[in-house]
Amino acid sequence: MDSDSKITNIRLAGLGGMGVLKASLILSELLFELGYDVKKAEVHGMSQRGGSISSDVRFGKKVESPMIPEGEVDFLLSMQPEWSDPHMVSMANGAVRISPEDFDSSKLPSQKSLNVAMLGVLSNYFDISEQKWLDTLKKFFPEKLHEANEIAFKLGRKGK
Repeated sequence: MDSDSKITNIRLAGLGGMGVLKASLILSELLFELGYDVKKAEVHGMSQRGGSISSDVRFGKKVESPMIPEGEVDFLLSMQPEWSDPHMVSMANGAVRISPEDFDSSKLPSQKSLNVAMLGVLSNYFDISEQKWLDTLKKFFPEKLHEANEIAFKLGRKGK
């Protein structure tokens, strides 16, 4: 982050069941453990499963509101490219859009690990060790899924 007052805004978007909420929980936990003030908010569409969903994660030295103000999204993680469109107007100048197009998703051990691969792509933009990301991931999944999620994370981190 550039200064003590800088707040970084990350929006994750997709459909219910794509792991948007799980990814935002993992990201929030990681940032909290690193000592940031973290706020998180969710917007659910018409249905709980299969409807549109987005989650805002904001972090910095001091964050007042969990909702990202219009035009201030720094990073948009869109679980499918077409889910970027409704959020484009909210993006700041120079914002980064991350989607499954940023890595070879056919190499994922499971399509259920797409959200973890997206976090892998995002991890390239922060000075946080790969091991710290992996350690945090392990807290959110049973041991039998650790290897698949590590593969997915590294696939996203490596990119195309």
